[in-house]
Amino acid sequence: MAADAAAPGHAADGAQDELLLTVEEAARRLRIGRTLVYQLISSGKLESVKVGRLRRVPAECLPEYVATLRRTRNSEAADGSAA
Repeated sequence: MAADAAAPGHAADGAQDELLLTVEEAARRLRIGRTLVYQLISSGKLESVKVGRLRRVPAECLPEYVATLRRTRNSEAADGSAA
């Protein structure tokens, strides 16, 4: 087990390989507040799952959410409605 010196969920090179993130972890990765993450979840803009009584955000949903933001921004710019 000495070869597995990295913390669980973290590769030795620092890359994270968690499948499910806490709301706090998702907020940290997006660099937004925890309350905003809960708002995004409740509005359906950010996917989440329940594991028992716990709320978790699938890690692959974060890049999908950012891509949606970028598409929305790009479509607004193309329409001339962006400020």
